[in-house]
Amino acid sequence: MRLPREPPGRLQTPRRPARGHRRTGPVRHPRPAQDHLMDQRPRDTLTGSQEERLLQVRLACPDVTRACGLARAFADLVRHQRGYLLQQWIRQAEQDAPKPMRGFAGFLRRDLDVVTAGLTLPWRSGVVEDRVNRVKMLKRAMYGRASFELLRARILTQP
Repeated sequence: MRLPREPPGRLQTPRRPARGHRRTGPVRHPRPAQDHLMDQRPRDTLTGSQEERLLQVRLACPDVTRACGLARAFADLVRHQRGYLLQQWIRQAEQDAPKPMRGFAGFLRRDLDVVTAGLTLPWRSGVVEDRVNRVKMLKRAMYGRASFELLRARILTQP
């Protein structure tokens, strides 16, 4: 049994209106994925229409309002290295937040000492991570091509 062939081209809707035609209809608002980004920006950088849209979203969904408030508080902890307030933030998130935020708080609680140190201490592991990343890249590039001695020489000689 033979299946019928598809026509050579598919019909597509135009992506933009033809010249001389104006688009009519409601004003296009930002997508919901952009609304949470508006909430994380400082209030003085929002335009009037963005503030109005943000207020509409917050009134329509109280879970979003609570989650955005907790996200703003967590961003403040990270920016200003206030690790001593982390346990208080986790307690608040586990009591009052939507389910995904509670899961994040539980994840932080499991590694509380490490996360607190990361939010408190000035030291970072960026240099070590850079070296590890470089070694992995060299191993991938040389896999199956050269001996261990050559790989060792490349790792030890390059800065």
